[in-house]
Amino acid sequence: MAVAVGVYLLPSPIDPKPHLKGPPPALEGPLAVNTRLQRGRRLFTGKLHGPESFAADEQNVYTGSVDGKLWRIGPDDSLTFITHTGQNRPECSSTDYEPVCGRPHGVRLDRRGQLIVADSYFGLYSVDPQMGEKTLANGVPFAFLNGLEISSRTGVVYFTDSSSRWGRRHVMELNSLGRLLSYEPQTGNVTVLLDSLYMPNGIALSPDETFLLLAETSIARILYWLKGPKAGTKEVVLDNMIGYPDNIRLSDHGTFLVGMTTPRFQKVLPPFLDLVAPYPAVKRLLQIIPLSWFNILLPYYGLVLELGLDGEIVGTLHDPQGRLTWAVSDVFQHRGRTYLGSTDLPFLPVLES
Repeated sequence: MAVAVGVYLLPSPIDPKPHLKGPPPALEGPLAVNTRLQRGRRLFTGKLHGPESFAADEQNVYTGSVDGKLWRIGPDDSLTFITHTGQNRPECSSTDYEPVCGRPHGVRLDRRGQLIVADSYFGLYSVDPQMGEKTLANGVPFAFLNGLEISSRTGVVYFTDSSSRWGRRHVMELNSLGRLLSYEPQTGNVTVLLDSLYMPNGIALSPDETFLLLAETSIARILYWLKGPKAGTKEVVLDNMIGYPDNIRLSDHGTFLVGMTTPRFQKVLPPFLDLVAPYPAVKRLLQIIPLSWFNILLPYYGLVLELGLDGEIVGTLHDPQGRLTWAVSDVFQHRGRTYLGSTDLPFLPVLES
Protein backbone atom coordinates (compact mmCIF):
# COMPACT_ATOMS: atom_id res chain seq x y z
CA MET A 1 0.00 0.00 0.00
CA ALA A 2 2.80 2.42 0.93
CA VAL A 3 4.53 1.76 -2.41
CA ALA A 4 1.31 2.37 -4.32
CA VAL A 5 0.71 5.64 -2.49
CA GLY A 6 4.30 6.68 -3.11
CA VAL A 7 4.03 6.00 -6.84
CA TYR A 8 0.72 7.87 -6.97
CA LEU A 9 2.31 10.93 -5.36
CA LEU A 10 5.09 11.07 -7.96
CA PRO A 11 4.77 14.23 -10.05
CA SER A 12 3.02 13.65 -13.38
CA PRO A 13 2.93 16.02 -16.35
CA ILE A 14 -0.55 14.94 -17.41
CA ASP A 15 -3.93 15.98 -16.01
CA PRO A 16 -6.27 13.25 -17.23
CA LYS A 17 -10.04 13.56 -16.99
CA PRO A 18 -12.53 10.72 -16.61
CA HIS A 19 -14.25 9.42 -19.73
CA LEU A 20 -17.50 7.62 -19.13
CA LYS A 21 -19.05 5.51 -21.90
CA GLY A 22 -22.02 3.26 -22.03
CA PRO A 23 -21.64 -0.43 -22.79
CA PRO A 24 -20.50 -1.13 -26.37
CA PRO A 25 -23.12 -2.23 -28.91
CA ALA A 26 -24.05 -5.89 -29.12
CA LEU A 27 -22.28 -8.21 -31.58
CA GLU A 28 -25.30 -8.69 -33.80
CA GLY A 29 -26.50 -7.64 -37.24
CA PRO A 30 -23.59 -6.18 -39.24
CA LEU A 31 -21.41 -6.45 -36.10
CA ALA A 32 -21.92 -10.21 -35.76
CA VAL A 33 -18.75 -12.24 -35.20
CA ASN A 34 -17.26 -13.89 -38.28
CA THR A 35 -13.85 -15.11 -39.47
CA ARG A 36 -13.52 -13.04 -42.66
CA LEU A 37 -10.33 -11.42 -41.39
CA GLN A 38 -8.57 -14.77 -41.06
CA ARG A 39 -8.57 -15.50 -44.81
CA GLY A 40 -5.15 -14.12 -45.58
CA ARG A 41 -1.44 -14.53 -45.05
CA ARG A 42 1.52 -12.72 -43.54
CA LEU A 43 4.31 -11.10 -45.53
CA PHE A 44 7.80 -9.95 -44.47
CA THR A 45 7.72 -11.62 -41.04
CA GLY A 46 10.61 -10.28 -38.98
CA LYS A 47 11.55 -7.79 -41.74
CA LEU A 48 8.78 -5.18 -41.54
CA HIS A 49 7.83 -3.96 -38.07
CA GLY A 50 4.62 -2.02 -37.59
CA PRO A 51 3.55 -1.03 -41.14
CA GLU A 52 1.07 1.62 -40.01
CA SER A 53 -0.31 3.24 -43.18
CA PHE A 54 -0.15 2.73 -46.96
CA ALA A 55 -0.12 4.51 -50.30
CA ALA A 56 0.26 3.15 -53.83
CA ASP A 57 1.01 4.07 -57.42
CA GLU A 58 0.22 1.85 -60.40
CA GLN A 59 2.83 -0.75 -59.44
CA ASN A 60 4.14 -0.24 -55.91
CA VAL A 61 2.80 0.05 -52.39
CA TYR A 62 4.52 2.31 -49.83
CA THR A 63 4.49 2.16 -46.06
CA GLY A 64 6.35 3.33 -42.95
CA SER A 65 7.50 1.25 -40.00
CA VAL A 66 8.07 1.63 -36.28
CA ASP A 67 11.81 2.22 -36.76
CA GLY A 68 11.21 5.41 -38.73
CA LYS A 69 11.86 3.81 -42.12
CA LEU A 70 9.92 4.13 -45.37
CA TRP A 71 9.57 1.12 -47.66
CA ARG A 72 8.52 0.23 -51.20
CA ILE A 73 6.71 -3.06 -51.82
CA GLY A 74 7.00 -4.20 -55.43
CA PRO A 75 4.40 -6.14 -57.46
CA ASP A 76 6.53 -9.26 -56.88
CA ASP A 77 6.36 -8.67 -53.09
CA SER A 78 9.92 -7.41 -52.97
CA LEU A 79 10.70 -5.08 -50.07
CA THR A 80 13.00 -2.10 -50.71
CA PHE A 81 14.19 0.47 -48.19
CA ILE A 82 13.64 4.09 -49.31
CA THR A 83 14.82 6.33 -46.46
CA HIS A 84 14.28 7.01 -42.78
CA THR A 85 12.71 10.06 -41.14
CA GLY A 86 14.83 10.11 -37.98
CA GLN A 87 18.08 8.62 -36.72
CA ASN A 88 19.06 5.11 -37.81
CA ARG A 89 19.95 3.32 -34.56
CA PRO A 90 19.80 -0.32 -33.39
CA GLU A 91 17.28 0.63 -30.68
CA CYS A 92 14.80 1.84 -33.29
CA SER A 93 12.89 -1.44 -33.34
CA SER A 94 11.12 -0.35 -30.12
CA THR A 95 8.28 2.17 -29.87
CA ASP A 96 10.08 3.64 -26.84
CA TYR A 97 12.63 5.22 -29.23
CA GLU A 98 10.13 6.81 -31.60
CA PRO A 99 11.04 10.40 -30.65
CA VAL A 100 14.62 9.74 -31.84
CA CYS A 101 14.01 7.35 -34.72
CA GLY A 102 10.85 8.94 -36.07
CA ARG A 103 7.47 7.34 -36.68
CA PRO A 104 5.81 7.65 -40.12
CA HIS A 105 2.09 7.45 -39.45
CA GLY A 106 0.14 8.89 -42.38
CA VAL A 107 1.55 8.02 -45.85
CA ARG A 108 0.03 9.27 -49.13
CA LEU A 109 1.07 10.07 -52.71
CA ASP A 110 0.43 13.57 -54.02
CA ARG A 111 -0.44 14.59 -57.58
CA ARG A 112 3.27 14.86 -58.48
CA GLY A 113 3.97 11.29 -57.42
CA GLN A 114 5.81 12.35 -54.26
CA LEU A 115 5.26 10.59 -50.96
CA ILE A 116 3.77 12.88 -48.33
CA VAL A 117 4.56 11.50 -44.90
CA ALA A 118 3.24 12.61 -41.51
CA ASP A 119 6.00 11.70 -39.08
CA SER A 120 4.61 12.04 -35.59
CA TYR A 121 7.79 13.58 -34.16
CA PHE A 122 9.51 15.35 -37.07
CA GLY A 123 6.67 16.78 -39.17
CA LEU A 124 5.39 16.66 -42.74
CA TYR A 125 7.87 15.32 -45.29
CA SER A 126 7.81 15.22 -49.08
CA VAL A 127 9.83 12.17 -50.18
CA ASP A 128 10.93 11.03 -53.62
CA PRO A 129 9.74 7.39 -53.61
CA GLN A 130 12.54 6.26 -55.91
CA MET A 131 15.57 8.24 -54.74
CA GLY A 132 14.62 8.69 -51.08
CA GLU A 133 15.36 12.42 -51.06
CA LYS A 134 13.16 14.13 -48.49
CA THR A 135 12.10 17.71 -47.76
CA LEU A 136 10.58 18.87 -44.48
CA ALA A 137 7.64 21.28 -44.66
CA ASN A 138 8.61 24.25 -42.50
CA GLY A 139 6.16 26.21 -40.38
CA VAL A 140 3.81 23.32 -39.58
CA PRO A 141 3.11 23.41 -35.81
CA PHE A 142 2.42 20.08 -34.13
CA ALA A 143 3.09 17.84 -31.14
CA PHE A 144 2.04 14.41 -32.47
CA LEU A 145 1.14 14.16 -36.16
CA ASN A 146 -1.01 11.20 -37.06
CA GLY A 147 -3.62 10.91 -39.84
CA LEU A 148 -3.15 12.22 -43.37
CA GLU A 149 -5.25 12.77 -46.48
CA ILE A 150 -4.64 14.68 -49.73
CA SER A 151 -7.22 16.24 -52.01
CA SER A 152 -6.82 14.86 -55.53
CA ARG A 153 -8.47 18.03 -56.83
CA THR A 154 -6.63 20.82 -55.04
CA GLY A 155 -3.53 19.12 -53.62
CA VAL A 156 -4.37 20.41 -50.14
CA VAL A 157 -2.98 18.17 -47.39
CA TYR A 158 -5.29 17.44 -44.46
CA PHE A 159 -3.69 16.07 -41.31
CA THR A 160 -4.40 15.47 -37.63
CA ASP A 161 -2.36 16.53 -34.65
CA SER A 162 -3.47 14.02 -32.03
CA SER A 163 -2.42 16.33 -29.22
CA SER A 164 -1.24 19.92 -29.39
CA ARG A 165 0.61 19.27 -26.13
CA TRP A 166 1.92 15.69 -25.93
CA GLY A 167 3.52 12.92 -27.97
CA ARG A 168 2.52 9.27 -27.64
CA ARG A 169 4.21 9.04 -24.26
CA HIS A 170 1.44 11.09 -22.60
CA VAL A 171 -1.62 10.40 -24.76
CA MET A 172 -3.16 8.58 -21.77
CA GLU A 173 -4.26 12.05 -20.68
CA LEU A 174 -7.10 11.68 -23.23
CA ASN A 175 -8.21 15.29 -23.08
CA SER A 176 -9.55 17.32 -25.99
CA LEU A 177 -6.17 18.64 -27.15
CA GLY A 178 -6.26 17.45 -30.76
CA ARG A 179 -6.73 19.32 -34.03
CA LEU A 180 -7.56 18.85 -37.70
CA LEU A 181 -5.41 21.05 -39.93
CA SER A 182 -4.79 21.72 -43.59
CA TYR A 183 -1.56 22.57 -45.40
CA GLU A 184 -1.33 24.30 -48.76
CA PRO A 185 1.95 23.10 -50.37
CA GLN A 186 2.18 25.97 -52.85
CA THR A 187 1.89 28.76 -50.26
CA GLY A 188 2.96 26.95 -47.09
CA ASN A 189 -0.19 28.17 -45.32
CA VAL A 190 -1.42 26.06 -42.40
CA THR A 191 -5.02 26.38 -41.20
CA VAL A 192 -6.63 24.90 -38.09
CA LEU A 193 -9.98 23.52 -39.27
CA LEU A 194 -11.18 21.92 -36.03
CA ASP A 195 -9.79 21.90 -32.51
CA SER A 196 -10.72 20.49 -29.07
CA LEU A 197 -10.74 16.96 -30.52
CA TYR A 198 -10.15 13.76 -28.54
CA MET A 199 -7.05 12.16 -30.06
CA PRO A 200 -7.96 12.73 -33.71
CA ASN A 201 -6.44 9.98 -35.79
CA GLY A 202 -7.32 8.70 -39.26
CA ILE A 203 -9.11 10.86 -41.83
CA ALA A 204 -10.64 10.16 -45.24
CA LEU A 205 -12.27 12.35 -47.87
CA SER A 206 -15.48 11.21 -49.52
CA PRO A 207 -15.25 10.29 -53.22
CA ASP A 208 -16.62 13.70 -54.26
CA GLU A 209 -14.62 15.46 -51.50
CA THR A 210 -17.72 17.13 -50.04
CA PHE A 211 -17.02 15.77 -46.57
CA LEU A 212 -14.32 14.17 -44.48
CA LEU A 213 -14.58 11.44 -41.85
CA LEU A 214 -12.33 11.73 -38.81
CA ALA A 215 -11.70 9.16 -36.08
CA GLU A 216 -11.49 10.34 -32.47
CA THR A 217 -9.69 7.30 -31.12
CA SER A 218 -9.71 7.91 -27.39
CA ILE A 219 -13.50 8.23 -27.10
CA ALA A 220 -14.42 5.69 -29.80
CA ARG A 221 -16.33 7.88 -32.20
CA ILE A 222 -16.22 9.17 -35.78
CA LEU A 223 -16.95 12.73 -36.82
CA TYR A 224 -18.27 14.05 -40.10
CA TRP A 225 -16.66 17.34 -41.13
CA LEU A 226 -18.47 19.28 -43.81
CA LYS A 227 -17.22 21.43 -46.64
CA GLY A 228 -19.30 23.63 -48.93
CA PRO A 229 -22.11 25.80 -47.46
CA LYS A 230 -21.71 24.22 -44.01
CA ALA A 231 -17.91 24.29 -44.03
CA GLY A 232 -16.30 24.18 -40.62
CA THR A 233 -19.20 22.41 -38.92
CA LYS A 234 -19.05 18.88 -37.56
CA GLU A 235 -21.46 16.10 -36.75
CA VAL A 236 -21.08 12.83 -34.86
CA VAL A 237 -21.63 9.93 -37.24
CA LEU A 238 -20.81 7.03 -34.89
CA ASP A 239 -20.52 7.19 -31.11
CA ASN A 240 -19.86 4.56 -28.45
CA MET A 241 -18.31 2.35 -31.12
CA ILE A 242 -17.54 -1.35 -30.85
CA GLY A 243 -13.82 -0.51 -30.67
CA TYR A 244 -11.30 2.29 -30.83
CA PRO A 245 -10.94 3.51 -34.45
CA ASP A 246 -7.60 4.20 -36.10
CA ASN A 247 -7.25 4.97 -39.83
CA ILE A 248 -10.15 5.39 -42.25
CA ARG A 249 -9.75 4.57 -45.96
CA LEU A 250 -11.97 4.44 -49.02
CA SER A 251 -12.54 0.91 -50.27
CA ASP A 252 -12.28 -0.11 -53.91
CA HIS A 253 -16.08 -0.03 -54.15
CA GLY A 254 -16.78 3.35 -52.56
CA THR A 255 -17.35 2.53 -48.90
CA PHE A 256 -15.18 3.44 -45.91
CA LEU A 257 -12.98 0.88 -44.14
CA VAL A 258 -12.02 1.55 -40.51
CA GLY A 259 -9.21 -0.27 -38.75
CA MET A 260 -9.98 -0.87 -35.07
CA THR A 261 -6.90 -0.68 -32.89
CA THR A 262 -8.64 -2.64 -30.13
CA PRO A 263 -12.21 -3.88 -29.55
CA ARG A 264 -14.31 -2.74 -26.59
CA PHE A 265 -16.31 -5.87 -25.92
CA GLN A 266 -15.27 -8.10 -23.04
CA LYS A 267 -13.37 -11.33 -23.59
CA VAL A 268 -11.74 -12.67 -20.41
CA LEU A 269 -11.35 -9.19 -18.91
CA PRO A 270 -13.05 -5.87 -19.71
CA PRO A 271 -11.26 -3.85 -22.42
CA PHE A 272 -8.28 -2.08 -20.89
CA LEU A 273 -9.03 1.46 -22.10
CA ASP A 274 -12.65 1.20 -20.97
CA LEU A 275 -11.47 -0.15 -17.64
CA VAL A 276 -9.22 2.83 -16.87
CA ALA A 277 -11.40 5.47 -18.57
CA PRO A 278 -13.23 6.65 -15.41
CA TYR A 279 -10.09 6.77 -13.24
CA PRO A 280 -7.66 9.67 -13.79
CA ALA A 281 -5.43 8.45 -10.95
CA VAL A 282 -4.85 5.13 -12.75
CA LYS A 283 -3.97 6.92 -16.00
CA ARG A 284 -1.48 9.04 -14.09
CA LEU A 285 0.20 5.91 -12.71
CA LEU A 286 0.44 4.37 -16.17
CA GLN A 287 2.83 7.10 -17.31
CA ILE A 288 5.75 5.27 -15.67
CA ILE A 289 5.21 2.14 -17.82
CA PRO A 290 7.32 1.79 -21.01
CA LEU A 291 5.25 2.25 -24.16
CA SER A 292 6.19 -1.19 -25.46
CA TRP A 293 4.55 -2.81 -22.43
CA PHE A 294 1.09 -1.62 -23.48
CA ASN A 295 1.09 -4.19 -26.29
CA ILE A 296 0.47 -6.99 -23.81
CA LEU A 297 -2.75 -5.26 -22.78
CA LEU A 298 -4.22 -5.41 -26.29
CA PRO A 299 -6.48 -8.41 -26.94
CA TYR A 300 -5.59 -10.70 -29.84
CA TYR A 301 -8.68 -9.72 -31.80
CA GLY A 302 -8.67 -8.28 -35.31
CA LEU A 303 -11.58 -6.06 -36.31
CA VAL A 304 -12.44 -3.92 -39.34
CA LEU A 305 -15.62 -1.89 -39.84
CA GLU A 306 -17.12 -1.06 -43.23
CA LEU A 307 -19.25 2.09 -43.40
CA GLY A 308 -21.53 3.36 -46.12
CA LEU A 309 -21.22 6.93 -47.35
CA ASP A 310 -23.92 7.86 -44.85
CA GLY A 311 -21.74 6.59 -42.00
CA GLU A 312 -23.91 3.56 -41.25
CA ILE A 313 -22.18 0.24 -40.52
CA VAL A 314 -22.75 -2.12 -43.46
CA GLY A 315 -20.38 -4.92 -42.49
CA THR A 316 -17.44 -6.09 -40.39
CA LEU A 317 -14.45 -8.38 -40.68
CA HIS A 318 -13.37 -10.26 -37.56
CA ASP A 319 -10.38 -12.34 -36.52
CA PRO A 320 -11.62 -13.49 -33.08
CA GLN A 321 -8.44 -15.41 -32.16
CA GLY A 322 -5.93 -13.09 -33.81
CA ARG A 323 -4.80 -15.91 -36.12
CA LEU A 324 -3.84 -13.51 -38.90
CA THR A 325 -3.72 -10.15 -37.17
CA TRP A 326 -4.96 -7.90 -34.38
CA ALA A 327 -4.75 -4.21 -33.43
CA VAL A 328 -5.56 -3.15 -37.02
CA SER A 329 -4.39 0.37 -37.84
CA ASP A 330 -5.16 0.67 -41.56
CA VAL A 331 -7.16 -1.17 -44.24
CA PHE A 332 -5.88 -0.35 -47.71
CA GLN A 333 -7.06 -1.96 -50.95
CA HIS A 334 -4.92 -2.03 -54.09
CA ARG A 335 -4.98 -4.23 -57.19
CA GLY A 336 -7.22 -6.88 -55.63
CA ARG A 337 -5.35 -7.12 -52.34
CA THR A 338 -6.18 -5.70 -48.91
CA TYR A 339 -3.22 -4.56 -46.78
CA LEU A 340 -3.80 -4.55 -43.01
CA GLY A 341 -1.69 -2.11 -41.05
CA SER A 342 -0.57 -2.27 -37.44
CA THR A 343 1.29 -0.10 -34.97
CA ASP A 344 3.75 -2.69 -33.69
CA LEU A 345 3.33 -6.15 -35.28
CA PRO A 346 6.45 -7.65 -36.94
CA PHE A 347 4.74 -8.64 -40.20
CA LEU A 348 2.32 -7.39 -42.85
CA PRO A 349 -1.03 -9.24 -43.09
CA VAL A 350 -2.80 -9.23 -46.46
CA LEU A 351 -6.11 -10.52 -47.78
CA GLU A 352 -6.29 -11.75 -51.37
CA SER A 353 -9.60 -11.14 -53.17
